[in-house]
Amino acid sequence: MALAGSTVAPTDGPEVSAPGTHLPEDHELVRRAREGDADAFEELVRLHTPQLHRLLTRMLGSPIAAEDVLQECFVRAWRALPRFRAEAKLSTWLYRIAVNEANRFLARESRRELLPFDDVLVDVPDLGAQTVELAEAGELRERLERLLAELPSHYRAAVVLRDVEGFSNEEAAELLDLDLRNFKSRLHRGRMAIRRRLEELADD
Repeated sequence: MALAGSTVAPTDGPEVSAPGTHLPEDHELVRRAREGDADAFEELVRLHTPQLHRLLTRMLGSPIAAEDVLQECFVRAWRALPRFRAEAKLSTWLYRIAVNEANRFLARESRRELLPFDDVLVDVPDLGAQTVELAEAGELRERLERLLAELPSHYRAAVVLRDVEGFSNEEAAELLDLDLRNFKSRLHRGRMAIRRRLEELADD
């Protein structure tokens, strides 16, 4: 799990592109898929499934739910592909579809109550250098994943996009359709909740 200021190599699945970048095959496959080539689209699905499934699993807290939502994501992407701008980054476009579908799923499920949040200072602290260092250990990475799943969905989405997927504050806020201050507030509260739980566990 990569936290602010640190990157940790993924532990499962093939190596994939970073958010907002093109895979080398994207341009040609997108061109063919926009012309109706289903095989080209299937290859795009294969290339982008690993990182999108990880994103959805973290946002939804369930790999099974992630699989269902991912299918809907690619259905929507196929239908919308003729409107996709070739100069845009396909991975960012797919992330936006995935975030929207995750939010729709959570709204339907209504499993977590949305809590009000207050404005916070512009400078939002990260989880701390000590936590980042410890996060490189496999055991704590798994613990952080579990704590992340416990967060209310709106806080979890902010932390996942910023600290796990590596989007900037501005990019993540845009993906969640939030202004920057509200995004930072959610990010701050999510980070603080994880930090408190880590401190509690350390004291046990």
